[in-house]
Amino acid sequence: MRKIAIIGDRFMLPEVFRAKIEEACGDHLDIRTLETAWPDEPMQFGNTALGLDKVKEYFGDPDEVVDFIGDAEIFVTQLSPVSEAMMRRLPALKLVAVSRGGPINIDMAAAKAHGITVVNVPGRNASAVAEFTIGAILAETRLIRVGHEALRKGEWRGDLYRADRTGRELNELTVGVIGYGNIGTRLVRLLRAFGCHILVSDPYVQLSADDRKAGVELVALDDLLARSDVVTLHSRVTEETRGLINRGTIARMKPGVIFINTARGPLVDYDALYEALVSGHIASAMLETFAVEPVPADWPLLQLPNVTLTPHIAGASVRTVTYAAEQAAEEVRRYLAGLPPVNPC
Repeated sequence: MRKIAIIGDRFMLPEVFRAKIEEACGDHLDIRTLETAWPDEPMQFGNTALGLDKVKEYFGDPDEVVDFIGDAEIFVTQLSPVSEAMMRRLPALKLVAVSRGGPINIDMAAAKAHGITVVNVPGRNASAVAEFTIGAILAETRLIRVGHEALRKGEWRGDLYRADRTGRELNELTVGVIGYGNIGTRLVRLLRAFGCHILVSDPYVQLSADDRKAGVELVALDDLLARSDVVTLHSRVTEETRGLINRGTIARMKPGVIFINTARGPLVDYDALYEALVSGHIASAMLETFAVEPVPADWPLLQLPNVTLTPHIAGASVRTVTYAAEQAAEEVRRYLAGLPPVNPC
């Protein structure tokens, strides 16, 4: 019997992985499962002492992971680390299915050297993040956070109905979308229903014919920053995009802009963002991801009244769980059938 080891967690449930694999492949497999404590306990970001300096955003002790995988040929996980030293101890391992968009918990160079195929699930939470971003934008443009916080304090903010203080509808605004990948394209499709004018900046893509027909514009970043009433960030973190939102790019934004980040923390210079929010150059922000997570309790941005914050949950939905498990199961099915993977890393 082909042996499969599954390490899930309290989001990507191991029993969901197992059910989807058995649905796709049958119940003739030798499958063992383990559930870890993430997200109730935080993930880690590299540990040289444990030989994990080439992996990021992982959860689990390498010795415990190796002991659990044992002689399994296939390993399915979301966050477990797999380093070069661990691979040397797993000679039977041939396939690692990572149920996330970026397999940064796997040492990819070592996997190639050891002949281990790694597959992932690109865009697994794209729909969830796009929907969440719509909610984030509306929370700022329609003063949902402002009204909520006032009522929690016992204040009835009737003045929010005044013309000089009330919110604005999306159909009168220009929304700038930075990044046109899996999430950005879905967000643009949702935004079009609101009737807003949409600008997209991404130097590596072309707009779909449908978006072009709907009046979406592909523009340079500086043009987007100068024209947008709302700027929403959806780029991957690369050497090129790290610190993309900084003092220089913020200065080029329209005064009174609303800023949304449901992408990644390292894309933003948070000191510069704090200054712009205090000065009012950025009217308000909705921040979902941060450079350091969990954020420090004394972090200055936590104290500002014009910021909405959530703890990196935009991609968390029940459908993300089932979709990612289905895609991982399909990769396992194809591997067992001798077929090439759909999403090799």
